[in-house]
Amino acid sequence: MTLNIISTDQAPAAIGPYSQAVRAGNTVYFSGQIPLDPASGALVDGDVTAQARRVFDNLTAVAQAAGGSLAQVVRVGIYVTDLANFAAVNAVMAEYFQQPYPARSTIEVSALPKAAQVEVDAIMTLDSTCGAAGADSMRRHRPYD
Repeated sequence: MTLNIISTDQAPAAIGPYSQAVRAGNTVYFSGQIPLDPASGALVDGDVTAQARRVFDNLTAVAQAAGGSLAQVVRVGIYVTDLANFAAVNAVMAEYFQQPYPARSTIEVSALPKAAQVEVDAIMTLDSTCGAAGADSMRRHRPYD
């Protein structure tokens, strides 16, 4: 199986040794997105609602770079620094997803990079006809056994 690294300047560049997403076959694994503005690399101003919107905008950009959309996301992992923000993040997620909703977990953590209040990762599946749409944004890596 060939691994394809997904990269777009419409989402923040990785701030460590990882990729924005990796496609393995028809499955795309997204790294966690925090609410960084892709142009400046700075944490967005505002409350957890503003931060969650930026996170889902970033995930949307990565999904598009992979040749898909959030409609093809099958699993979402949400990490918040305060579970009291669960309802606000949940409301924002409902703006970006429609039924049938992806599977999801929400976990409270003690801290997130750059003092963000929310981080989200995801898994997306693409059917076999989606390959060409995101080809310009993928780099090939060696197949593994």
